[in-house]
Amino acid sequence: MNSRHYTIIIGMIMLLAAMTSCNQNSYSAKRAAEDKLIEDFMQRQNIRVIYEEPEDGSWGEKDYLKVPGYDDLYFHLVRTGDDSYTVKQGDKILVRYTRYTLDAIADTASYMTTAEQAYPTQFAYLTDYTTAPVGWHVAVAYMKHSGAACKIICPSKQGLDAEKSSVTPYGYDMQIQIPRY
Repeated sequence: MNSRHYTIIIGMIMLLAAMTSCNQNSYSAKRAAEDKLIEDFMQRQNIRVIYEEPEDGSWGEKDYLKVPGYDDLYFHLVRTGDDSYTVKQGDKILVRYTRYTLDAIADTASYMTTAEQAYPTQFAYLTDYTTAPVGWHVAVAYMKHSGAACKIICPSKQGLDAEKSSVTPYGYDMQIQIPRY
């Protein structure tokens, strides 16, 4: 082999190495890592996946509904709320929430709560997707009533735009109020 062959072989090795490193940062690689993170979180928390809402309304402490039609979105009803009014499209929803990462060691920079704020986050149900992630709208559909509380595991696809681009899943503990005027 002459030096030209060595140059071609070295060039091919470098190209292959570059393609491999780019592949690890691809969207599909990030999505695979996100799926694994969600799976690991659920195992650490001993979460039991259910595929239908409990008919009698009694949720086991570790039962999370795999929401049909939404990849890797999981919902757990903590409290049913006041059933005197059921949420409708366009209703203003007031949300108090705690957001956290799903890592084994929680990233405190990604921990966020509105529990102590004077004014909770608000959005219009099924019409405002800029303030509230898709996962919240889905959760409200299952909570249905003012005063309800839930926990959700929200993958980036059902999160805010910033979460979609970073492929970061979050857990949320939420409670809602539906003001009636």
